[in-house]
Amino acid sequence: MKSSKYFFIFLSLVFFFSFSSNSSFAISIPEERKVAKKFMKMIHEKQMILNDPIASHMITQVGNHILSFLPLQPFDYSFYIVDDDVFNAFASPGANIFAYRGLITALDSIDELAGIIGHEIAHAASRHVSESIDRAKFINIGSLAGMLAGAIIGSKSGGDAGAAIITGTMAVGQTAMLTFTRENETEADEKGIMFLKRSCFAPEGLLSGLMKIRAADYRGVEGIPDYVKTHPGTGNRIAHVETILAGYIPSENKIKCDEDFRFDMVKYRLLGLYADIEPTFNQLTTKLEGNPSNADTANAAAIHYGMGLIYARKLMREKAISHLKKALSINIFDPMVLLEMGRIYLLNGEPEKALNVLQGIESDPVMGLMARFHQASAHLELRNLTKAKNLFNTVVSKTPSLYPKAYYNLANIMSLEKKQDLSHYYLGVYYAEINNNKTAIIHLNKALDKLKDESKIKKAKELLARLKKQSTKNIKN
Repeated sequence: MKSSKYFFIFLSLVFFFSFSSNSSFAISIPEERKVAKKFMKMIHEKQMILNDPIASHMITQVGNHILSFLPLQPFDYSFYIVDDDVFNAFASPGANIFAYRGLITALDSIDELAGIIGHEIAHAASRHVSESIDRAKFINIGSLAGMLAGAIIGSKSGGDAGAAIITGTMAVGQTAMLTFTRENETEADEKGIMFLKRSCFAPEGLLSGLMKIRAADYRGVEGIPDYVKTHPGTGNRIAHVETILAGYIPSENKIKCDEDFRFDMVKYRLLGLYADIEPTFNQLTTKLEGNPSNADTANAAAIHYGMGLIYARKLMREKAISHLKKALSINIFDPMVLLEMGRIYLLNGEPEKALNVLQGIESDPVMGLMARFHQASAHLELRNLTKAKNLFNTVVSKTPSLYPKAYYNLANIMSLEKKQDLSHYYLGVYYAEINNNKTAIIHLNKALDKLKDESKIKKAKELLARLKKQSTKNIKN
């Protein structure tokens, strides 16, 4: 079952992203933007993207650093993490670059991640994606976007949901495109290395990343021919990249990375918060037991951080706090550790301790809003309703979709303040955010019966209209 699942993913992705021969055959930029818009809409609707601000910030910073050495591009590049344990990355229409969670957690350095991201940027910059779309131009934009989305959706559903989206679209023989696929990969490797040489990252990271791809054995699909893999000919590519890098010595003027991308911390964050609990627990336990001599290294801090997050998911919060304190003893005042410590204190029913450790993180450009959400939750538990309300409103005003629970908590506060109209309103918004449209419609209708705030009435009506339209569309489909 697992093998067929990944066969489906790689077959789908290569069909669109990996074959073509000459950028002169690429579709127009406006046409590609249309496909990209439809594609991204479907991906967001299916909630395939991992909405973790810390991890997203890291991969975006890596991508933007590499892009800073490229000439002006026709698209605004965006970088996303797919919430699935797959060793893969790809470029989609409109220069949207995706890395799977499983890719990041399988790598060992920021240079390896940068190598793979640089390769995907090279695909987009070379217009390989638009060329492959041009070869499928007999398909309308809506169908094409659906097939692209199906490749990712299938990875989270065992293949069934994605297969339903792209049924009947695999009739064209991929074998005819094998040469072009390898040419694309070669060009992307060569350009990617060129970008990496200009950047602060070591280009050897791409070689090391390719070796890990080969070692990962494509998660059980190594027996499948090259032409149905996202990144075919890995062995040949490794040999080619080794040739390109033979004798490479960084120039004296090669720039240094001027920021800490926190790769190890992000890697173990992804493992601790999102990977399967028991295998990850065993993995981290083995790392800690086998590394006693390195107890004070930054890597040890990251492992303790990941272990703390795993223990929290196992509902063993005292042990979780203990590991986070060990991480904090190595990385003093680390905001990533303090943020999770505050969250776990909250889960453990200790809101005062949560507020103490969260102090000072509010100014962090990445974690500040996350800290405010947890502070708001602590104030709500302490019945400091005004402070809680102000903080939750700050959160939803800046990232309305990232913390849907903020709406639920605002509804709770409104109920405590005997404002049932607003309580129903916020419950309606909350259930809409988590895609429970039926319950959302019920609460929004109840809110409209009593609401006096004109701006809230307008928003409730607009949201109701959108939800009803969406429900009608789902019934027809």
